[in-house]
Amino acid sequence: MSHAIRIHRPGGIDALSWDAIDVCEPGAGQARLRQAAAGVNFIDIYHRTGYYQQPLPFTLGVEGAGTVDAVGPDVTHLKPGDRVAYAGPIGGYTDVRLIAANRLVKLPDAISFDAAAAMMIKGMTAQMLLRQVYRLKSGDVILVHAAAGGTGLILCQWAAAMGATVIGTVSTEAKAELARGRGCHHVILYSKQDFVAEVLRITGGEKLPVVYDSVGADTFLRSLDCLRPRGLMVTYGQSSGAVEPFVPVLLSQKGSLFLTRPVLFQYIETRQELEASANDVFAMVASEKVKIAVNHRFALKAAGEAHRALEARATTGSMILTI
Repeated sequence: MSHAIRIHRPGGIDALSWDAIDVCEPGAGQARLRQAAAGVNFIDIYHRTGYYQQPLPFTLGVEGAGTVDAVGPDVTHLKPGDRVAYAGPIGGYTDVRLIAANRLVKLPDAISFDAAAAMMIKGMTAQMLLRQVYRLKSGDVILVHAAAGGTGLILCQWAAAMGATVIGTVSTEAKAELARGRGCHHVILYSKQDFVAEVLRITGGEKLPVVYDSVGADTFLRSLDCLRPRGLMVTYGQSSGAVEPFVPVLLSQKGSLFLTRPVLFQYIETRQELEASANDVFAMVASEKVKIAVNHRFALKAAGEAHRALEARATTGSMILTI
């Protein structure tokens, strides 16, 4: 009998339900996947609490990796035994799942299941942010909030490899040390330092072309003060809570700023987009320009402990559920 972590009603940790499930044979366009690991991301918390609503009941989790067990009658690009990974659709907190075969990408031999489960969402998010949302150039100076988080560590390494100067914010000295070792040229301890003042000091008052902010409420408005005229504010998460509504004229008052809220799944909608993004991530990891830090592992059944740690912002790097 297979098992999954499911949500029957949105809520807190107690909303996580350990359910026995039946997984049938794959139909047209489907593959059955025996998972080795599933990634844990803040979007899982948004799904659990109902901030991002899903039809009930549903299985949590938007990324994972494992081995193809069976394929539908019309699936030709995959076969049983293939090592694969995915970023979406939802349904990853399980040992066995059905999934649309065209959302699976084959894993290079050099990339482990654990690393893949830890990096598909985060790695492709970094690719989206640096290659598409803002086309980073060598010599750019950028600000990355939550620099020691799962996406933050990948983002900092990737940006540094592209020739950017990376400023990162963290909450503790331990996280500062980790960020320095993963591409951050300047680390700001925001619990003790004014990050706006530090950005002005580091840039000699010139400010920045782009800010990457996954923190939300605690950092958003002051991040606008770090941008030069016509700079780009990229808000792609809200670990501290949602950004309060504001009038758009604020952007003009602070220098005709641009604002975007990108969603990864809208950047990998087509098979071509998915493969291009995943292959870019795999290449960066294979080159060792980006190292994946799987710093927290929990058993699938202990998903509640993983959520508790993530909500407390007590984690660094990536977190996975082992299966």
